[in-house]
Amino acid sequence: MIAIAALAGIATWSFLEYVIHRWAGHDRRLVKRTMFGVEHTRHHSEGDYFAPNWKKALMAIVIVPLITVPVGALLGWGIGLAYSLGFVGFYLTYEWLHRRLHVTAGTGPYAKWARMHHFHHHFHSPAVNHGVTSPIWDWVFGTLVWPEQIRVPERLAMRWLRDDEGEIRAEHREDYALRRSKRKAA
Repeated sequence: MIAIAALAGIATWSFLEYVIHRWAGHDRRLVKRTMFGVEHTRHHSEGDYFAPNWKKALMAIVIVPLITVPVGALLGWGIGLAYSLGFVGFYLTYEWLHRRLHVTAGTGPYAKWARMHHFHHHFHSPAVNHGVTSPIWDWVFGTLVWPEQIRVPERLAMRWLRDDEGEIRAEHREDYALRRSKRKAA
């Protein structure tokens, strides 16, 4: 039962990752009204900006008792704690993974998929691909797009993507291209 509770916490975070990102991060009615929306807007416009870790830690500290107490009171304290730890553990995994997508080239099929999925959201259409760790909820809600080549605005191109001359590294050219600013291209 403890393992099921932890898995339920993980599934709950996965769902909330999608919901928070889609609506608090991109719904014009909510973006400026939430701390996440403000930070997320800055992340999209600056690319390598991430909210400070103290804000994320504070959020985790607040969330644990808020979900442990009601779940623990209803189903037992061990189950409540397992659910909370699954939830917060996967939230922290999401934060770690999201940063890695932006700052490292990564290896393997999952890293390639996650970057393409996420950067399509960043650079092509913020109305799709809201799940960072998984496509499940995008599939469920009809916002899943399987990207082809990602055209990254030159000013937002990640360091791992570019070579010493500022061009896309050879190993990434099939999946990424630079979108030059009109002023520079003319």
